[in-house]
Amino acid sequence: MRFRGGEIMKLSRYLRPVPIAAVGAAIAIGFAGPPVQAAPKQGGTLNFVVPDEPPSWDGHRETTFALIHPFAPFYSVLIKVNPDNPSSPTDFVCDLCTEMPTPADGGKTYTFKIKPGVKFHDGTPLTAHDIVASFRKIIFPPEGTTSARVAFFVMVDSVEAPDDHTVVFKLKYPSGAFIPALATPYNFIYSKAKLAEDIRWYEKNVMGSGPFKFVGREAGAYVRGERNKDYHVAGLPYLDGFEAIFSNKQAVRVQAIRGDRAAIEFRGFPPKSRDDLVAALGKDVTVQESDWNCVLLFTPNHRKKPFDDVRVRRALTLGVDRWGGSESLSRIAIVKAVGGVAFPGHPLAATKVELEQLPGYWPDINKSRAEAKRLLQEAGVPDLKFVLWNRAVDQPYTIVGTWLIDQWRQIGVTVEQKMEPTGPFYARLRSQDFDVTVDFNCQSVVNPLLDIGKFLSEDIGNESYGGYTDRDLDKIFEAMNRTSDTAEQRKLMRQFEKRVLDEQAHSFVTLWWNRIIPHRSYLKGWKVSPSHYLNQDLANVWLDK
Repeated sequence: MRFRGGEIMKLSRYLRPVPIAAVGAAIAIGFAGPPVQAAPKQGGTLNFVVPDEPPSWDGHRETTFALIHPFAPFYSVLIKVNPDNPSSPTDFVCDLCTEMPTPADGGKTYTFKIKPGVKFHDGTPLTAHDIVASFRKIIFPPEGTTSARVAFFVMVDSVEAPDDHTVVFKLKYPSGAFIPALATPYNFIYSKAKLAEDIRWYEKNVMGSGPFKFVGREAGAYVRGERNKDYHVAGLPYLDGFEAIFSNKQAVRVQAIRGDRAAIEFRGFPPKSRDDLVAALGKDVTVQESDWNCVLLFTPNHRKKPFDDVRVRRALTLGVDRWGGSESLSRIAIVKAVGGVAFPGHPLAATKVELEQLPGYWPDINKSRAEAKRLLQEAGVPDLKFVLWNRAVDQPYTIVGTWLIDQWRQIGVTVEQKMEPTGPFYARLRSQDFDVTVDFNCQSVVNPLLDIGKFLSEDIGNESYGGYTDRDLDKIFEAMNRTSDTAEQRKLMRQFEKRVLDEQAHSFVTLWWNRIIPHRSYLKGWKVSPSHYLNQDLANVWLDK
C-alpha cells in the first residue's frame, strides 16, 4: 500500500507520536464489544482521526458524524443510550436527569428531575430552563433555524419547566418512539441565555456542560478538548484530553493508526484496511464490528424534469442490482446488507421474500433492466443523461456512486458524477440544486418508527431532499407511531415502504452499511454500536499505557 508523503506529513503535524504500548489484549473480530478490561486508568490524551468536517457546529441542525465525533464530548444530553450496552435499542440511562421517569396520564406525560449543581463550561448553572430552551429549538424550531429531527417529535405537544429542576414533556398521544427520540445524541443541551442572545450562536461556537471543554480548532486540521474538572459525573472523564484530527484520505487515516499517531477512527474502515492493520499490528490492534444503522440512498429531484415523472424515477431503481452489488461491494467497501427502509434484521424490516416483490429488488436483474428501458422509452427519455451529485468522502460515497453510474449505464443512461466537500454538498441538498443526488439515512438509536422520517414530505421530514409532498405517506407514518401493536406497525411499514420505493418512487435505498472498527488495543472503555453517532462523548474512554 502506498501513501502520499505530503498527506502523511500534513497529518503528523497535528499528531504527537506515542510509543507503541506492549499490551496483551487479544484480537477480537466480529463480536459485539471489547474483552473484559482492567480497572480504568486516569490521564493521557486520546488522538483519533475524523474523515470530514461538519458544515456547522450546531448539533440540532446537523446530521453528520463529522459533527458528533469532535463535538459531542463538549455536551451533555438529557438521556442517552447506556454506554456499557450501546447495541441495545431499549437500554437508556440518565445523563442530566436523576432517574428515568415513569410515564403518567396514560403514557402522555413524562416528568424528568434534573441533577442539581450542573455547570456549563463558563461556570453558569445549568437548569431545567436550559433543557426546555434546547428542546423547543429542536422540536419547534424558530423561523430562520433548521432542526434536522423535527419528525422525531411529532408526538410532542409541549415541553415546560415548572421549576429549576423539573422538565415536563406532554405528548399528543402515547408513543413508544418518544424515549428513543430523546436519547438521540445530537440533542445537545445549550444555554438558554446564549440562545436568547442569538438563536444561531451555536453554529460557530461551543459552550456545553460535557466531560470535555473546548480548547481550540484549526480548520482542516483538528479540534482539541481538555478534561472538564467540574463534570457532573464523579470520577469522569478518565482522559486528560483529546485531539480529533481531520483527514479526508482513508490511506492516511489507516497509516495514522498503524504508525500509532492515532488510536482509532470511530466511523469505520473497509475490510481490507482491517485486514492490513491486523496483519501489521497483531496483538496491538483490536477489532470490533457491528451491523450499522446507516444506508446510502439516491434521491431524484421531483421538481426537475424528467424526474417529475414517476416512470423515470422507477426506471432508476429497476436498473440497480442490489443483490449482486452486496456480494461485490462488501469486499471493498463498508456496505453489505440488502434492505428496505427499515434497519435489516429489525422486527419491522422487510424479509427477503417481501423485498423481492419491490422494483429494484427483483431476483431477475435482466427482467428489471428490460422494464427500466421500457419505462424510459415510454417516458420519452430513452437516452437519459444527468448529473449525480455526491459527497467527497471515499467510504462508501465515492465507491457506491461509481457503482450506481455503472448500473445505470446498463439501461442506457449516461451519468456524470460530481463530488463536493461536506459543507457545499449539504448546501446543495438543502437548496435542492441537483438532478439526482446520493443521499443518506444514518440514525443513532435503532428505531425504524422514527428513522423513516427521512422519507416524509419535505415540510415535515428529517432533511427530506426530494422536493415532494405526499400526505398519504405522512398519514401512514403517523398511524405507525400511534399504535403499540407490533403486527399493525409491521403492516403499516410495508405500506410505507411500498409507497416510497414503488408506487411513488420518491427515494431509493442502495445497501446498508457494515461497521468495522480496528483500534489500538490500549484504547479501553469504548464499545461499538450499530451507529457511529452513539457512545461518542468519550467520558468512559481510557488508555491502558
